[in-house]
Amino acid sequence: MKIIILGAGQVGGTLAVSLAGEDNDITLVDTNPKKLRALQDQLDLRTIVGYGSHPQILRQAGAEDADMVIAVTNSDETNMIACQVAYSVFNTPTKIARIRSPEYLKEKTLFNADNLPVDVVISPEQLVVKHIHRLIENPGALQVMDFADGLLRLVAVKAYYGGLLVGNTLSTLRSHMPNIEARVAAIFRRGKAIMPTGDTVIEADDEVFFIAASKHIRQIMGELQKLENPYKKIMIAGGGNIGRGLAKALQEKYYVKLLERDSKQAMLISDDLEDTIVLHGDASNQQLLIDENIDQMDVFIAVTNSDEANIMSSMLAKRMGARKTMVLINRPAYTDLLQGNEIDIAISPQHTTTSILLTHIRKGDVANVYTLRRGAAEAMEAVAHGTEDTSKVVGKAIGEIELPKGTTIGAIVRGEKVIIAHHNIVIQSDDHVILFLVDKKYVGDVERLFQVDLTFF
Repeated sequence: MKIIILGAGQVGGTLAVSLAGEDNDITLVDTNPKKLRALQDQLDLRTIVGYGSHPQILRQAGAEDADMVIAVTNSDETNMIACQVAYSVFNTPTKIARIRSPEYLKEKTLFNADNLPVDVVISPEQLVVKHIHRLIENPGALQVMDFADGLLRLVAVKAYYGGLLVGNTLSTLRSHMPNIEARVAAIFRRGKAIMPTGDTVIEADDEVFFIAASKHIRQIMGELQKLENPYKKIMIAGGGNIGRGLAKALQEKYYVKLLERDSKQAMLISDDLEDTIVLHGDASNQQLLIDENIDQMDVFIAVTNSDEANIMSSMLAKRMGARKTMVLINRPAYTDLLQGNEIDIAISPQHTTTSILLTHIRKGDVANVYTLRRGAAEAMEAVAHGTEDTSKVVGKAIGEIELPKGTTIGAIVRGEKVIIAHHNIVIQSDDHVILFLVDKKYVGDVERLFQVDLTFF
């Protein structure tokens, strides 16, 4: 595909890295030549210095025959105008914009061909809120991914000493839970992927990705680690769009405290959140944390605009007794360095946003994409179409399909029915097929598997 990315910040840069190795024609536009040079030195792409909303810059970037414009600059207004210009001047087929302001997002009739022609609106803050909310609902999970409108989940957990499966083969999972279907899609051991078989032995500290019907997730997690008690008390550091949105999503079901260091902002948040205790103060103030009973908190979540503030306040909260810490970190290098020590879960807004963008970029009918392992692996929900004559997968048993190296089919959703993958399961047209790729360089091969022969049309 010919794709123009406007904005070489964290999201645009991460997306460029993800797409450049997949045989796409990428042009990256930004006003900062230093950022562009850094990315051009490591990636095979074109770069243009300029304002992405200017028609001449878009023309220079090749908008006249581009398949897609992805506007992810730091300005909502620039992103919206860029999409308008791409539509009005160049008739670009697909226009995606990052919109952060809740004032724009709450206007449901704003984004359409008659008003602002944005085909897909991406809100990183809302995506991060949903991501954290799923982690809160699944204590002990490192990542939770929903497929087929929530019927099916792929969950990453760390196997701990004491888990029933640790030291045993995967084949014993069925004997432990004879009435529950589940599939281990992949195991990462000391950073390296292991393609699981029935004879694979689970070791402590393995990162295990398993897939099952959503209603069975908690029981399966209990096989890999001692089940954590449900969370009840939550403290959030940071009252920006993410902190406020998260408190609003959690306050009905959980006891929530929110710390905001700006007094005016704290007052506004207090007026907006009826069931959240809003406190004016610095989350790294030790005495404040003592006064607010940090040792009784199940989860401390740091989502301020500063990586350093988030890291330091979370480490302090953990040492003072918080049961679990979750930290928003923008710099990818920090994420790998910190997760698993005093910080339990490091959350990357770029990878969360990139997952949604990839859903709209992948060829064929793709309903969901999630980047995993800091972008190295991927989970995909592809919809099978066609007939036995026009499709490479329809009418074939899973065991007969020649999957790319490192790729597994974890499950199929057929209507409302969840079917865990076995070699003899035959794929039908309109099935939602959940695939796990431990190496993203084979994404193109998977896409081609699910593309329909032209004679089908």
